Amino acid sequence: MGKVHERIDGRLREFVEAQHVFFVATAPLAADGRVNVSPKGIDGTFVVVDEHTVAYLDLTASGAETIAHLRENGRITLMFCAFEGPPNVVRLHGRGRVVTIYDDEFADWAPRFTEQRGARAVIVVDVERVSDSCGYGVPLLDHVGERDLLPAHMDRKGVEGQAAYRRRKNRASIDGLPAFDDDPEPAPAAE
Repeated sequence: MGKVHERIDGRLREFVEAQHVFFVATAPLAADGRVNVSPKGIDGTFVVVDEHTVAYLDLTASGAETIAHLRENGRITLMFCAFEGPPNVVRLHGRGRVVTIYDDEFADWAPRFTEQRGARAVIVVDVERVSDSCGYGVPLLDHVGERDLLPAHMDRKGVEGQAAYRRRKNRASIDGLPAFDDDPEPAPAAE
C-alpha cells in the first residue's frame, strides 16, 4: 500500500499544496524528551520550493518545540492527510532549519508567503524521504473555512508585543531546551 517516491512532484506536489492542514513532528535527542506534533495550515503559510525542499512560515504561538528540536538535531517529519476526496497520507521526512525574523535570509524567504502576520521564523525542510500510504483510516471531513484568530491576535499585539510574548512564552521548550530566544531585551527606559 505504501510507496516511497524520489521527489515531490506531479500529483504528490498537487496533493500537499491542496491540503488545508498538515502536521509537523519533531523530537529532542534525549530518550525521555517529549515528541511534539503540531497542526499547521493557515492559508498562505506553506510552499513547495522544489522537488526536495518545502518551507512554512512559523507563527508566534504559545510554544516553540519545533524550533528547539530543529536547533538541537534538525529531524522533522511533515504529514498531510486527505480529509476529502480519495484517501491518501503523504509524509515528508527530512532535516529542518530555522530562519528567524532576525536572520538576513528571512527577507529572501518572506515573500513566498501570502500570510505573514505574527511571523517569527521560516522553517525550511530539506526533504530526504517522500512517501505516501493508503489513508483508509482517515475520516472524511468538510473544510468550512479558515480561523483568522492567531494571525489577527498577533497583529494586534504589534511588533513589540509579539517580541514580549515570545520572550515570555518561547525561550525554552517544555523539556528545557533553548527555543526561540532570539528576541533582544528591550532597551532600559531613560530616566
